[in-house]
Parts: sequence; C-alpha cells; structure tokens
Amino acid sequence: MRPFVSLARAAALAALLAGAAPFLAPAPAFAQGAACGNDAEGFEQWLAGFKQEAAAQGISRSVISRSLDNIIYDHNTIKADRAQGVFRQSFEQFSNRMVPPRVAKGAALVRKYQPLLDRIEKQYGVPGPVLVAIWGLETDFGSFNGKYDTIQSLATLAYDCRRSDKFRAELLDALRIVQRGDLTPGNMHGAWAGEIGQTQFMPSSYLKFAVDYDGKGRADLIRSVPDVLASTAKFLQSYGWQAGQGWEPGQPNFPVIQQWNASAVYSKTIAALATRIDEASR
Repeated sequence: MRPFVSLARAAALAALLAGAAPFLAPAPAFAQGAACGNDAEGFEQWLAGFKQEAAAQGISRSVISRSLDNIIYDHNTIKADRAQGVFRQSFEQFSNRMVPPRVAKGAALVRKYQPLLDRIEKQYGVPGPVLVAIWGLETDFGSFNGKYDTIQSLATLAYDCRRSDKFRAELLDALRIVQRGDLTPGNMHGAWAGEIGQTQFMPSSYLKFAVDYDGKGRADLIRSVPDVLASTAKFLQSYGWQAGQGWEPGQPNFPVIQQWNASAVYSKTIAALATRIDEASR
C-alpha cells in the first residue's frame, strides 16, 4: 500500500534513517491553480493557486498564512527525491548493520516503558518490542527525526511534476494537522518526503492514526513518547494485527509489518529487531 514511500525511506535509511506512511487518494486538480514545474521558476504562482485551493478545502486563512507565506522552493528536497533508488542491500547486510547497535537500548526502553507498553498492548494488541523496534529503525528511538521543513518539502514536491497529486493531498493534510492544533508549522521537521515524528508518519497517516495518549489535549508524535508508541500500535491494529500471534516471516502478523513498509528487507529487519529486543528485555 505504500511502495513509493518505502523506496524513499529505504534510500534515506541507507544514508542513515528516515521513515513513511500510506498516502490518501489524490486530491482533485486545482480549479484555477498554476501548472506544476520541475524548477523554482513558477513556484510562487503555483503556491498562490494552492493557497486558494486550501481555503476552498476549509483551511483557515490564518493557518494558510502561518504555514505557507515564508516557504521557498527547496532544492535539497528535490535533490533527495532524485537521488532515491531501489534498495539493493540484502537482508543480511542491512540487518547486520541496523539490528545489533539497537538491541541493548531497545531492551532498556522496553523495561523503562513497560507499564505504558502493557497498557498499549492491552488496548491495541501490539507488543512493546515491535513498537520499540519500529521506533529504533525509523529515528534511532527519536534521536533524529529529520532536518527538513515538512511543509516546505511537501509544497516543493506538490509543485514538482512527478507526483503532484499525491503530495498536494499530503500538503493539505499537513495544514489540517496545524488547524487541528496538534503541531505548529515551526514544529514540523522530518524526512525529505514529508514524514513527521519519531516513527515517521506521513500527514495523511498522522490524521488517521495519531493518538493523544498522554492526555495533554493534542496528538504530538514529535515530543510525546506515549503518543508515538500508541499511534504506531493503532496503525498496525488498523491493518489487522492479531493479538498474541507472532511477527516473524511466515507468522500471522508479518504481513501487517509489511504494511508499515513494503520492502521485504526492511520489514524482515523490523521483525528481527523486535525478536532480539524481546529476548533481551526479559
């Protein structure tokens, strides 16, 4: 369901860590919007058209202004997009690099957050080691969420002609996150393709699955560990996670892990890390 994002994430992880989530259906084309473009020329005209479309979609003028008035065409985002390629590392190569350095810290975090993880598992059915494994692989347990301005990257990719409709839908959803009060535009930094937070949700997934699990009145997947872990569990539950069943290849929950990332290498690495963390945390 998310093959494009999995390629982007896999390429970024090969450089060092990034993340992804499924796209919503493409938004309808602008009624009066400017054409897409593959360079900076025309971006301001396109952005003016997008602002009109966002207003027509119910985004407030203040949110549009705060989110979009000062953004520019981001050449670094385009460079990262053009540099992505098919992930060519074998499972052995990738897992041997990514799993061993994260087992001890992952096990320590499972023990640290055991009451929280038990409560999440009771509600969503997903065991703590799986959630912590995803957390570790996506952002090294929240230590590096990404440096790109999310809204600026999404606007650049929405203007770009390669996947305009997909990224326009994600950009609208990013503005809806701001309007809902979960995050401010200045908070929203992540990977180049628009992923947000400690387990790297695309804005569409943020809107669908983000949970205010710490009870602070908004879902914050950047700073709140309870929100991050519960939202990740909700995502997996929504794709059919079976409580009490295994997650290794060939077991009932492995296809659900593949919904997180379609790359066989990456999904097998999640499963392997989760098993190692589970064993080490006992």
